[in-house]
Amino acid sequence: MSAKEEGKSAEAELRTNEKKWSKPLMDAGWTVFPSVIIENQKQLGLDAIDVNIILHLASKWWKAEGKPHPSKGTIALAMDVDPRTIQRRIAKMEGAGYIRREERRETSTGSKTNIYHLEGLIEAARPFAEEKIAEIAEKVEIARIKATRKGAPKPKLKLVKSE
Repeated sequence: MSAKEEGKSAEAELRTNEKKWSKPLMDAGWTVFPSVIIENQKQLGLDAIDVNIILHLASKWWKAEGKPHPSKGTIALAMDVDPRTIQRRIAKMEGAGYIRREERRETSTGSKTNIYHLEGLIEAARPFAEEKIAEIAEKVEIARIKATRKGAPKPKLKLVKSE
């Protein structure tokens, strides 16, 4: 098999996201995140820093029962902002009911990183998701109606010879 054929074979094996982002980027890790939060961040009262923080939390949230618990310093370092900025923004989102912080303390070691719960954000985004789902269903129905045009198939056109 030639190098070109091997390249095509390897390309065929890549999954959809690997085709978009590349295999090394996908192998390094990826995050599932609802588009409806990105698309409605203004209506939710979230700015770019807030969304970035939420993305960081989401990137550490692998299972529903295992809530994320990165440090504010880790998030701040990745975003190149002061940890106090992260603390203020999380407090603002907590005030809005989007995030709930759960403190973790141990008697021997003291404070540990907070655990973050995002149920408030999920509930706040739900109406936007339901609206989007309804829009999608409406578009599908319109497309179905157009395709069937009262159930009759579209007529096939024939070439007629002119005299």
